[in-house]
Amino acid sequence: MLRGPDLARAALEAARQVARAKPKRRTVPRGTAGGGSRARRRWSGAGSDDRDPQPLGRLASRVAAERNWHENLAGGQVFGRWTQLVGSEVAEHAKPIALRDGELTVQAESTAWATQLRLLQRQLLVKIAAGVGPDVVRRLKVQGPSAPSWRFGTRHVSGRGPRDTYG
Repeated sequence: MLRGPDLARAALEAARQVARAKPKRRTVPRGTAGGGSRARRRWSGAGSDDRDPQPLGRLASRVAAERNWHENLAGGQVFGRWTQLVGSEVAEHAKPIALRDGELTVQAESTAWATQLRLLQRQLLVKIAAGVGPDVVRRLKVQGPSAPSWRFGTRHVSGRGPRDTYG
């Protein structure tokens, strides 16, 4: 009866005999020519390939298309490119506040500029459509400057506010 190292040598020799009796099979590493899946049977050369690193802009546009974000991104361009879209003079005196359902709310710094923006509304809509695409902004709502609130704290007296400061 075999013990210890002799038993291990006998088992190794038996395994070698079984391996010699089997027919030999050629193995090719996966992903190289002749092995792996059928779609990847060629070498990646100097040309572009799906496995190459992709530019971030292309990946971001693919994600935006998959999740249907194009409307929101186009709306964000209105805010980000406001000066380029409407011109520097208008952008100095007005700023976009909100874009909901194709209606862009713009706040002017004075009532005179609010009136001017209402007169220029058609031209502004054409410029915005040329810059970010049609149907992103369909209507323009112009607001004047917001008045200060005189309501401070939890207790207050109803009325117009402090009247003695307007002389």
